[in-house]
Amino acid sequence: MQAIVGNPRRPHKTRLKSAAPSPNLPTLSNILKVTALRVVRGRTEILRGIDWRVQKGEHWVILGPNGSGKTSLLKSITGYLSPTSGEIALLGESYGQSDWRELRLKVGIVTSALQASIPPAEAALDTVVSGRYAQLDLWARPTRAEVADGRKLLRFVGASQLAAREWTYLSQGERQRILIARSLMARPKLLILDEPCAGLDPVAREEFLWFVENLARRRGGPALVLVTHHAEEIMPAFTHALLLRDGCAYASGPKANVITSRRLSGAFGARISVRESRGRYLAAAGHHRRNPML
Repeated sequence: MQAIVGNPRRPHKTRLKSAAPSPNLPTLSNILKVTALRVVRGRTEILRGIDWRVQKGEHWVILGPNGSGKTSLLKSITGYLSPTSGEIALLGESYGQSDWRELRLKVGIVTSALQASIPPAEAALDTVVSGRYAQLDLWARPTRAEVADGRKLLRFVGASQLAAREWTYLSQGERQRILIARSLMARPKLLILDEPCAGLDPVAREEFLWFVENLARRRGGPALVLVTHHAEEIMPAFTHALLLRDGCAYASGPKANVITSRRLSGAFGARISVRESRGRYLAAAGHHRRNPML
């Protein structure tokens, strides 16, 4: 687990068919609803029995060890991995009954997997504008309105000065901000941050996390889902947590009930001590000697 570094500057269209309303909650309160999700490939059961809801006003963090199903869950939500059974609904529209391409525009995602697909010579502003159509490698001439929107988003993420800079010359932290601006171009209702701090040095990581905190508190902004291995990256604005283990939801609910020593230890299969301080978490893993002869 990483240590916290003090923050010096805190700072063709298809008609959509609506899903049936939930008997327990009003449909409009659900941004994302996952019900009995099961994913099987070959003889391997990747996900099983996942029930999860993201409602308005909530920001979630997803934690779990490698192989727990985090990536598969994200691929299912974004329509790139078809469920074997179960249901995924976004804003009342169900995958499988609605146009997945249209639904994807309502979900923004910031992931390192995108970075290799961005042309090295593409200017940051073009990268941002390409997000309006969830398109990589901008080939069409953008409109004046799109360029203006792109510049506004660059200002929002604190990267106005990078508009003309080519992708290959951006730092990792700058690239993450550009990808967030890109994801916001389509005005998504849900924004997924998939391990966004990977590759950042401690200072850049802390600055980026405070940017995420401000984004989460932005009025009218999207619901956030942060995927991470590190409890230290959970900012105060995050309200709920989903803890995965072996393809199942090990624990889910308000973060105070999920981000505990007992539950993290159970999910990761090792002794983990967690304490909360000023809205942030500090976590430390106990040392285990796997082979007493070593």
